[in-house]
Amino acid sequence: MMMTSNFIWYELMTTDVDAAQKFYGHVVGWKTTDSGQADINYRILMAKDEGIGGITAIPVEAISMGMKPIWFGYVNVPDVDAAITQITAAGGLVQWPATDIPNAGRIARMTDPQGASFYIMTPSGEGKSTAYAEGVPGHCSWNELRTSDGKAGLRFYSEQFGWTNTNSMDMGPMGTYHVFSAGSGDIGGMMTMSPECQTPMWLYYFCVDDIEAAMERVVAAGGIVSFGPQQVPGGGWIIHATDPQQCKFALVGPKN
Repeated sequence: MMMTSNFIWYELMTTDVDAAQKFYGHVVGWKTTDSGQADINYRILMAKDEGIGGITAIPVEAISMGMKPIWFGYVNVPDVDAAITQITAAGGLVQWPATDIPNAGRIARMTDPQGASFYIMTPSGEGKSTAYAEGVPGHCSWNELRTSDGKAGLRFYSEQFGWTNTNSMDMGPMGTYHVFSAGSGDIGGMMTMSPECQTPMWLYYFCVDDIEAAMERVVAAGGIVSFGPQQVPGGGWIIHATDPQQCKFALVGPKN
């Protein structure tokens, strides 16, 4: 029986680590701590006393090749190397080869067949990740794939990670929204992107305790709100935004 995988880490690669740390600290409330990696400026994002992700700089060579600031999600797998073989056989590509990270685990950066990027990871520790925790401020509360072919994306990720389609909603001109579960509840959705979204991507929704107050903080800190607040099924409210380094992200929370 296939192991069902989930997101266990979120990582921002950006052009200005200090500015990003200040922005998200103000907007989401994250504190940071040093990762202890001597060869890289990698900062751990802390939601209270729990690490949920990291911030690091985009390498200069990657910037020269056109890489822009981006949020990545890490999906746990039992064996990174075996997962690479399986993902590439299904049409995915390796962006960054399998690498061992001291005291963390083995990781690789991949793209799905439509081009959306994500990491796979086999953690070295035994602790359970709380990076994804729906409805908990400071944690990710939804994972959304915007792609050129929602049905193909659903099929690919279901085959790779054991995710199941629990609901499909007709969004009118926006097409069908496919909600998926990692076995213990819905964790995200997939949809065919609108024409103005040219690049397939994962969009991560970080939880806040008041969506309107958070929206004000985004703008005050130099970000741009591009959508919302909009109420979603379940009663929460969302916004889509761009940080000062032009990285897209989303927030979800109640309207108080």
